[in-house]
Amino acid sequence: MGSTGYTCIRRTFCSFNILIWLCGSGFLAIGVWLHFAYPGYATLLPEHAVLSADSMFITIGVISFVIAFFGCCGSWFQSRCFLVIYFTLVVLLFLSEFLLGSLAFVFRGGIGRMLTQELKYGIEKHYNVSDRGGFLTPSVASIWDNLQGDLQCCGVSSYEDWYDISAWPGERWVPRSCCRPQYGSMFTEGSGDELPNVDCRKAGNPTLLWDKSCGQILQMWFVQRLHIVGTVGLVIGFLQLFGLISSMLLFCTVKHKRSSKTYKSYSPTVDTTLNRNG
Repeated sequence: MGSTGYTCIRRTFCSFNILIWLCGSGFLAIGVWLHFAYPGYATLLPEHAVLSADSMFITIGVISFVIAFFGCCGSWFQSRCFLVIYFTLVVLLFLSEFLLGSLAFVFRGGIGRMLTQELKYGIEKHYNVSDRGGFLTPSVASIWDNLQGDLQCCGVSSYEDWYDISAWPGERWVPRSCCRPQYGSMFTEGSGDELPNVDCRKAGNPTLLWDKSCGQILQMWFVQRLHIVGTVGLVIGFLQLFGLISSMLLFCTVKHKRSSKTYKSYSPTVDTTLNRNG
């Protein structure tokens, strides 16, 4: 490979890793911001806080930052050691993604049930009407009320998930966010002035509530965007493959250039020329 080809591979590989480094820094910054700005969202899965959005963004950012660091150093300093470490990390990352993806596909039913149970556990044990949290630290009650109001849903599997929770033990109530807008406040049941006003969340009438569960809404949202998930997976796979091929080409080229320089410095032609000049 000529000097022009080597320079082109080196610059392309270095630019590629700088881009990955910037993206990793962005993911890390988003994860840190989510961790400090919206820490309450982790409580939706109290027993699996590592699956929260901030933890996932921080993990992706750190991994991308470390891998890109070795790639940039390997191409800039022409270090075969850094290139080997970079290649090894990318291979391990690819194998980890393949393993996690395979396990998630095989045990998708169990994972779905586990997430459903965790969400229900969060509703039962951590929902507190009086605790609304703050702007930077929203509580579980605030999060669920905003989620149900925005998605127009009630409960994880059904509105009965709210029955007999720690916030109102022994009662068959639901949060006010489960009520349809026209029934969100006190209303008169039936007709006639003699009938008292009824609180929607305590009426026990499913027709006054949102008819879909939040789990169903989220599942439909995810299924409708499977093509986006597939596209992102293909792009990530292509980037990893490009990094592997480029690092190996650069590794072999660095070895070849070093061996060529060593050979030329001790070649008979060079020695004869030096003797004549002497």
